[in-house]
Amino acid sequence: MNYAIAVIDIGMTNKKVTVYDEHLEQIDVTYKEFSPLLLKDPATGLEMKIHDLQSMESWFIEQLRIYAEKYPVRAISVTTHGATFVCIDENGSVCAPCIFYTYDPGRQFQNSFYELCGTKENLQRQTFTPPFSAMLNLAKGIWFLQIRFPGYFSKTAAILGFPQYWSFRLTGRMAYEATYQACHTYLWNMTANTWSPVVDRLGIRSKMPPVFNPTCRVLGTLTPEAAAKLGLDTSVIVTTGIHDSNASLLPYLAKNAKEDFILNSTGTWCVCMHPKEQAVFDDEDIGKIVFFNRSAVDKPVKTAVFPGGMEIDTYVKLYQRECRTETFPASGITAAQSLISERNVFIVPEVIPGSGQFPESKPGIFENGIFYPLDDMQKGISMPEILSDRSRFFAALDLSLVIQTETALRRAGLKNGIKVFTEGGFRRNKLYTMLLSSVLKENEIYLTNMKEATSTGCAMTALMTLTGKTHTELAPLLTIEKESVPKTDLSGFDEYKADWIMHTKK
Repeated sequence: MNYAIAVIDIGMTNKKVTVYDEHLEQIDVTYKEFSPLLLKDPATGLEMKIHDLQSMESWFIEQLRIYAEKYPVRAISVTTHGATFVCIDENGSVCAPCIFYTYDPGRQFQNSFYELCGTKENLQRQTFTPPFSAMLNLAKGIWFLQIRFPGYFSKTAAILGFPQYWSFRLTGRMAYEATYQACHTYLWNMTANTWSPVVDRLGIRSKMPPVFNPTCRVLGTLTPEAAAKLGLDTSVIVTTGIHDSNASLLPYLAKNAKEDFILNSTGTWCVCMHPKEQAVFDDEDIGKIVFFNRSAVDKPVKTAVFPGGMEIDTYVKLYQRECRTETFPASGITAAQSLISERNVFIVPEVIPGSGQFPESKPGIFENGIFYPLDDMQKGISMPEILSDRSRFFAALDLSLVIQTETALRRAGLKNGIKVFTEGGFRRNKLYTMLLSSVLKENEIYLTNMKEATSTGCAMTALMTLTGKTHTELAPLLTIEKESVPKTDLSGFDEYKADWIMHTKK
């Protein structure tokens, strides 16, 4: 091994530090979960989660120091989940809480944001950003701090995207880059490739980093202080940082540069990404949860998302509690076909209200015409019978996820003949993958063997920086095997789907 690349990969659930060699082979990885800290919203008295930045940093330093002793690390690259930012003061210290994007300050807050910044429809046309609930639009998080924690915000000298904060901690240099600022933030003008008018409406232009640095370029080298803590040389380079979904897309862009495809990246968030040459909305896109990302190679990516993994986790925990088991449920096509034919059980989203492809839907289970709200089930107030039937319960959950996936794929631009690559946790769910393939009769659905696609894509940004090569020139280093998913006849699925959609509107 001539040199190694260290990757800090920050997901909402798992944080990890991985190591790659110069051939993009992963040679080491360590995972850790961090419990959130809690802070009270002064306007509502409700507790909200905030990120424990100090504990994360201590662990990252510890792991990187271990790897520095084992491997010749020459570069560090960072990738994180979206909709998160860090405020720093004039001394470069964190000066405000780093809030979880899942916290929703309420309707009055949401209305105040749109009154200040513009209507949902106009903002979606200007910034290619949909109107998420909670604080999934990063600009809302900034507005939240301004009005709920003005004392903290008054100390803010700079607002950094989450990946760029960690790169700043390593290099002492502040910058912004397109994959993070263009990811449903309301802050980026996609067509002009610069800040949107929302930046000025929030009065934060002077607090935004003054330097634009491309995703796949050096931001700087380790500061003497960071190098000493990590046990590395000050010559180690650090990239600008990349949004996690765009990191996971990069290996597929490299291997499928001449193909029209959609990546169905599944996890806590299911993200359907369709690389395009131009960012153009259809009229029916406005008002829907569909938007454009910016890829690591600065191309638009039409994107539709929903919290599918969060939905699975929520309902599986409910099932395990009620059935007093730690067994993870599973099911098969027979149970799914039975539910399709009977059309009397429907699991409907959204576990994060207003977040996915059916934002008006209230989460819960319809069984024989009776609605069991998710909140009531979690409190033990009332339970549908299907929760005690392992096979039928999981089949109903998979049917819900497939309908949401199909909707997201079509909003991302799926047409007949376009290939779909499913990667991430859902590829191990055989019923889900078969149902999805069977629903999309005119599309080939493939499962990929790409492990740690996000970390690999992040490592690619560092390797491109070290070697000067393009992503396509690195393609020979990547192995992405594709397994075609068989199709089966699902008699009555269209009728079941129509009923399911009707129930999301109740």
